[in-house]
Amino acid sequence: MSPTGSGKTVMGTEIVKAAVARRESVLFLAHRREIIAQTSQKLFKYGLRHGIIQAGFDPRPMELVQVASVATLFVRGVKSDAMRMPPADLIVIDEAHHAPANSYQKIVEAYPDAKILGLTATPCRGDGRGLGGIFTKIVEAPQVAQLIERGCLVKTRVYAPVDPNLRGVDTQNGDYVTSQLSERVNTDQLVGDIVTQWHKHGERRKTVAFAVDVAHSMHIRDEFVRAGVRAEHIDGKTPKEERDGILSRLRSGEVDLVTNCMVLTEGWDMPDVSCCILARPTKKMGLYRQMLGRVLRAATDKVDAIVLDHSGAVFRHGLAEDPVEWTLDPDRKAVSKVHESRKRETGLIECTECSALRLGGQPCPACGFMPKRPSRGIDYIDGDLALVGGSKPGHSIEQRRSFYGQLRSYALERGHKSGWAAYKFKEKFGTFPPWDWNQLPHEVPEPATRSWIRSRAIAFAKSRNNPASGAAA
Repeated sequence: MSPTGSGKTVMGTEIVKAAVARRESVLFLAHRREIIAQTSQKLFKYGLRHGIIQAGFDPRPMELVQVASVATLFVRGVKSDAMRMPPADLIVIDEAHHAPANSYQKIVEAYPDAKILGLTATPCRGDGRGLGGIFTKIVEAPQVAQLIERGCLVKTRVYAPVDPNLRGVDTQNGDYVTSQLSERVNTDQLVGDIVTQWHKHGERRKTVAFAVDVAHSMHIRDEFVRAGVRAEHIDGKTPKEERDGILSRLRSGEVDLVTNCMVLTEGWDMPDVSCCILARPTKKMGLYRQMLGRVLRAATDKVDAIVLDHSGAVFRHGLAEDPVEWTLDPDRKAVSKVHESRKRETGLIECTECSALRLGGQPCPACGFMPKRPSRGIDYIDGDLALVGGSKPGHSIEQRRSFYGQLRSYALERGHKSGWAAYKFKEKFGTFPPWDWNQLPHEVPEPATRSWIRSRAIAFAKSRNNPASGAAA
């Protein structure tokens, strides 16, 4: 067990190198083309000759090391006699949390005398239970917090503006039913909020967004494009050349953001990406940590990773830095006792200064703010009373003034009636702005403000087209 970005492939390659020095044969199993390519590059870097068993590659059966696609080896060597299974004294399984799958098990059964080494950041089944019956021991590398201290990974800065209501969404195979989940979260209002919050907190960093399904991913992409953001989408059916081109443009900066559905959760390495949008709720802690891991890798001038959680996952599973007690016991689940204790006590709280999540009773890790709460959240401004916090925490008086000034400018720009800005302000904060704020200067609307206005307009239009939905602008 070693966290994403900590160098599992390098560790595995060292072990392979030692095995080759003893003239042992090695079979390295991976389930994705990207992982096979990265493994091959590492082996070449270490001077290890090897063959690749995958469609499109010429076989090199005489090499001691074979890097194999699980799907290809299973079809050619297990389900048919199209090829002879390569010899193996040592089998290395990358992303070993997939090892319970039938294809992996059938391959392993063909090598009763081989040693089995699994590499993974999340050593658990889909339902969180241990991998006992396949592996007999866990060797644990330092966890995320320790690797951050050593400079191998970066810390996270988490914003969780939405914890979606998933009551009534059924569970299947340890996670939410995809079709029901998509129906619940793939709405104009929630997707519009994703764009708004990215403008507000994302700092226009290179970003990866994780969606529920293809339709949800494309909807997110489309809303970002409408807001002037260079965004593209990939899914499992995106042709390899097209997918490689999209990711290349993200790497070069030609694209700001890539949305995806279960494509970039594993085996994808782009350290420069430092913002993650979690738009896919999941009950699986392993999947949650795999998604987070995509932005934890260290890179030049990268001080932290921004996580925009629209899924509620951080409240369910905790922070990336929380230690996890992994287990091989198939009747027990991996658990973060730190987070479980936190949920019973202070919990995670939105900082009233910067909106990042902080631990109750501790300073904000993003801005250092430590509130001293008065008995009532009331501030006095020019003779008017205004509730600090209102219906939505995380907005100071200065932020509200600025937002109202932007709304007034937008109203003039679009020719809206008198009072439009005040009603929009009330829609967001639950109260009308103080009257004397109308005497303050107008402010140029920020992209986040425009995105929020657009999201509310979409929601209003949808409610008029479908009165039974119960939506309200």
